[in-house]
Amino acid sequence: MKKTIFSKFDKTKIGALPRVLFEGRIVVVLSEWEAEKAVRYLLTQPILGMDTETRPSFRKGSVHQVALLQVSTYDTCFLFRLNQLGLSPSVKLLLEDTTVPKIGLSLRDDLNSLHRIGDFNAGYFIDLQNRVSEVGVEDMSLQKLYANFFGQRISKREQLSNWEADVLTDKQKLYAATDAWSCIMLYEELLRLEQTGDYELIKVGNDDEASTAA
Repeated sequence: MKKTIFSKFDKTKIGALPRVLFEGRIVVVLSEWEAEKAVRYLLTQPILGMDTETRPSFRKGSVHQVALLQVSTYDTCFLFRLNQLGLSPSVKLLLEDTTVPKIGLSLRDDLNSLHRIGDFNAGYFIDLQNRVSEVGVEDMSLQKLYANFFGQRISKREQLSNWEADVLTDKQKLYAATDAWSCIMLYEELLRLEQTGDYELIKVGNDDEASTAA
């Protein structure tokens, strides 16, 4: 039976879906020594998922620098606390690596934010927003894409929390790790569907979306 995916996923249905959470190991990286060790391990992996977090600003014209870089394998996610580390030599090495694919969403925004804290030449990155359009999917948010491809819900509850806090909460860690890890899951499922053709795309127009959401 072919998997059904939609060109646009009805966001009103997301709340009823079962929640997905990263179930692996989460490691917080605070020092260059820890970063060096983490990057050495990450660069032995076949694929990585990546995302960033920035402390929200509720004042017009005020923008904070990126505070967290989360990089995940299939079962381990490293949380690099950039507000303490900065763009350390090991973090720069990771970002400039050209051998291991790093999968993310809206990577232009992430890379621009990272460039504001230090210079580097971006290595091997793959943006899911570019890839999903190749199968006819128009949604660009991680939450909608995961719901569309897997029928599961990624909670965004911690998105607007303080990512510069002295100590990250367990909920923040889990949120950050899930976002990075889910990029790997989406990319590999996308590759599988492209290679097998084992999917049916249902095109949803603006009128359909409006009537579904009503």
